[in-house]
Amino acid sequence: MKTTSERILERMTKGRPMTTISIRMPESVIEDMKEIAPTLGFSGYQPLMRAYIGEGLRKDLERLDQSQAQALTESLRKHGVDDQVIAEVLTETRLRTA
Repeated sequence: MKTTSERILERMTKGRPMTTISIRMPESVIEDMKEIAPTLGFSGYQPLMRAYIGEGLRKDLERLDQSQAQALTESLRKHGVDDQVIAEVLTETRLRTA
């Protein structure tokens, strides 16, 4: 599984392949997005929608990384690994626990 940092770097790459999807949304939501997109500096509602989805995805990926780091930490402690060693490994790998 890729780290959150790796995923974010991939998302910053221009010219990434795109795919077309179809999603049903309330008309009022689309109208609101069309209205506020230019105010927020977006060229239209679809880039704004992608930004919203990306933001939520980044938060969830970060939370998942944190829960995996927590599980790893607990397992290492259970096996008698010293907290200082665990902290050093987490720092080296840039993992964080809650």
